[in-house]
Amino acid sequence: MSEQSQATVTVFSDYVCPFCYLGRESLRQYQQSRDDELAIDWHPFDLRAQKRGPDGEIDQSADDGKDDEYYEQAKENVRRLQEKYDVEMTVDIATDIDSLDAQVASYYVKQHYPYETWLTFDEAVFDALWKDGKDIGDRELLVELAADAGVDSDEVRSALDDETLRAELREKFTEAHQQGVSGVPTFAYDGYAARGAVPPEQLERLVEGT
Repeated sequence: MSEQSQATVTVFSDYVCPFCYLGRESLRQYQQSRDDELAIDWHPFDLRAQKRGPDGEIDQSADDGKDDEYYEQAKENVRRLQEKYDVEMTVDIATDIDSLDAQVASYYVKQHYPYETWLTFDEAVFDALWKDGKDIGDRELLVELAADAGVDSDEVRSALDDETLRAELREKFTEAHQQGVSGVPTFAYDGYAARGAVPPEQLERLVEGT
């Protein structure tokens, strides 16, 4: 296997971010143009951090600086990119969905199962929200998606109740900020980064330097 075929791009993302979903589609389109495989090293990021209370629950009344005008502009940008990348989406913004449990489950699968198993689960979570309009904060949905990917259901339930695992995840959120990640998706490769649902050709320049 050549060095290029082992290439891995780091992706900071949160499942409730529509631009992360669109960015992954852009990455998929770039991957299709490559002769060699490009793996994903997913790093979790909590978009709801500013609205999350000490108990881990989201306080919808908390001010995170995003008003109705912000969300209308975001929706417009989502629709524009959806058309540009030819992506099917039934939801354009998911302000009432909490992805924390989904990220806990994904983090567990990434740590304990083969890459392809994690990737199958990861893509299923994205699709469940953005294509099927399902609540990925629903634990039983996460257990079902994980089982479909080949993950033991009881392991997922245990992981969702594991406070040590949640503490590790919070550390990952902190590490992302310490590395300068202030928004998602952020794609990083060989010391360089691109933020947002950038087009496939920009991802190509990031990875291949062309």
